[in-house]
This record gives sequence, C-alpha cells and structure tokens, in this order.
Amino acid sequence: MDAEYLPEQITREQADALPGAVVLQFGTDWCGYCRGAAPKIEQAMTDAAVQRILIEDGKGRPLGRSYKVKLWPTLIFLANGTEVARVVRPWKAEDVTAGLDELTAALG
Repeated sequence: MDAEYLPEQITREQADALPGAVVLQFGTDWCGYCRGAAPKIEQAMTDAAVQRILIEDGKGRPLGRSYKVKLWPTLIFLANGTEVARVVRPWKAEDVTAGLDELTAALG
C-alpha cells in the first residue's frame, strides 16, 4: 500500500466545509481488510479527479464516529461536504467506481 492512513487531521466541521469532490477513506495501515482492498481502491482512484484523505480510524476517534464508521476500509464520498455515497470493504474496483459515479452525478 503506497498511501498511509494518518491520524485525524480534520474535524467533522472542516469535512462538511470541503469544496468539490472528496473521498474520506477510513481504516488503518495494519488492517488486513484495508490491505486486501488497497489495490482495488488504488486501481479505481488512479484517474479520479477527487481529493482523497486517508484517515486512521479507531475506537473513540470522533471523525469516524460522526460518520458511523464500523468496518474498515470505509470510503465516504463527499460532494461539497455532503455525503452522497459510501462503500464499505470494497473487493473490486467497480465498487469504488460506483461511488465515484454517484459523486460525479451529485456534482453535476
């Protein structure tokens, strides 16, 4: 996995104010599900014109809890700060592509 999950760098209020197309990806570097899904997520996101933020999640982490994240990896697709799609534990690139399609449609 090339990208690393980083401890929360933004608050929910800041996430809600993010402009344009953004994908919040919750998980951890040590999570087996995250490692297994990483190549498919990377494949789908390669040409995507979106900002992606990898957020290290865990018990009691406020940002993940505010989005009700329970399983990793969870990708939240935001259009101007509003959730328009969610993909949990994607096992094929098409799962992520479907979320990106919904994001594109929401932004018109």
